[in-house]
Amino acid sequence: MDLSHILLLVVAGIAAGGVNAIAGGGSLITFPTLIATGLPSVDANVTNSVSVFPGYVSSVAGSRADLAGQGRRVRAVLPAALVGTVGGCALLLATPGRVFEVIVPFLVLGAAATLAFQERLRGLVGHPRSMAPRRAAVTLQLVVFVGAVYGGYFGAALGVMYVAALALILDEPLKRINALKNVLSATVGLVTVVVFAFFADVDWAAVATLAPATVVGGYVGARVARRLPAKVLKYLIVTFGTAIGLILLYRAFA
Repeated sequence: MDLSHILLLVVAGIAAGGVNAIAGGGSLITFPTLIATGLPSVDANVTNSVSVFPGYVSSVAGSRADLAGQGRRVRAVLPAALVGTVGGCALLLATPGRVFEVIVPFLVLGAAATLAFQERLRGLVGHPRSMAPRRAAVTLQLVVFVGAVYGGYFGAALGVMYVAALALILDEPLKRINALKNVLSATVGLVTVVVFAFFADVDWAAVATLAPATVVGGYVGARVARRLPAKVLKYLIVTFGTAIGLILLYRAFA
């Protein structure tokens, strides 16, 4: 890895860490950057998953004030996140990815649309306040599990998808939902680090360059997200999600 590659990865890591903390989708910055340095796509994917994990952790630290009172909720969904991520990692390592590559753009665009039309959808499915506690708990577990499977397999725009789905079932301000998203993303990231470290070809030199940069970007991004008005944060997430979905759609059919 030459100096130009190192500088490119540092810039990409800082940008991705900030984007992940604010909206999710930072992997769409680091993943193509790793490919640009010469890594094959699968190796770039697993290296990226390992590299962005420290940024998720720093995002949690930066948004910890908005996690107050959510400890019980976090503990309740962690098992679903752990099991789902292991399943997603197994899919990546054991099966061809072409079919999933075609599906992913539509999932991402659907997530962005869900958040954009959140109020209208609430009118159809009901406001979280009117949802029965048992139904809300089961739906939350399902959302966390499905998101974790996706995160273990690829993970780009995982934050967008989590925020969009959680906003439909949780009666919480968006910044608190964003903080919960950071915890879930960090959990998914931790599992992928463990699995890929043992069973995949990780470029550890690239990780050593990217990871510290994502920490800086993640912490700063989380602090910025806390100060943004709810509408601005929502529009940013929708914009990032739509852009990421269109990029993935182009890549899938190019």
